[in-house]
Amino acid sequence: MAIKIGKKIKGYSVNKPDEKNRLAESTPAVPVVTTAEVIQMHERLERPEVLVGATYKIKSPLFEHALYVTINDIVLNQGTEHELRRPFEIFINSKNMDHFQWIVALTRIMSAVFRKGGDVTFLVEELKAVFDPRGGYFKAGGVYMNSIVAELGAVIEAHLRMIGMLHDPEMDPGQRQLIAEKRAAYEARISKPAGSGKSGSASATQETASAESASSNESFPLSATMCAKCNTKATILMDGCATCLNCGYSKCG
Repeated sequence: MAIKIGKKIKGYSVNKPDEKNRLAESTPAVPVVTTAEVIQMHERLERPEVLVGATYKIKSPLFEHALYVTINDIVLNQGTEHELRRPFEIFINSKNMDHFQWIVALTRIMSAVFRKGGDVTFLVEELKAVFDPRGGYFKAGGVYMNSIVAELGAVIEAHLRMIGMLHDPEMDPGQRQLIAEKRAAYEARISKPAGSGKSGSASATQETASAESASSNESFPLSATMCAKCNTKATILMDGCATCLNCGYSKCG
């Protein structure tokens, strides 16, 4: 096909057939980056047909029947590197119908907070700060609970730790060693016979039995008192200093 040139020719070059291929090979290819669509938790996220969850039992001296707390989680970005497990709803079941109204109201509000997404860990501190005007109680393990609502907060805290939303602070190795040394010294002093005679033998036998009972039934000595920091009956008195065998809190004098 002929092309008419109406302008003055200032220069020319011969275009060879393999010129385009050589230019294409010399040009660096731009890598194509594909990113997965990350699904965030928000209130418009629809509930799947199946949810994973866990059920926790609360046995309180304030209630005749136990409470069964079920927390269901939604799995976001399942099968990808961005997979997350987040709480979606909560239910509380019990034979005790005395507190049915506030239990239903509380679970609906908490479920709405869960579904809204974001940082829901504030619920733990809010619930654990609720006090019962009639007084609290000790749960298994010697942990003091301010109220049944506070124990519900402890259950949610344990669940959030299980799914990775909360993490336990790392205890210093020196502090762990100090706790282990204090515990070993305390147990050695308890098991050592005190004095001689019948009264001394009886006292030593009684203390030894108490120590054995503590080691078999409880994780802390029976004579331990409540720690002001972690609310656990794990504080022992040695050499004029009160040391908690659970969190390491210490106070002398």
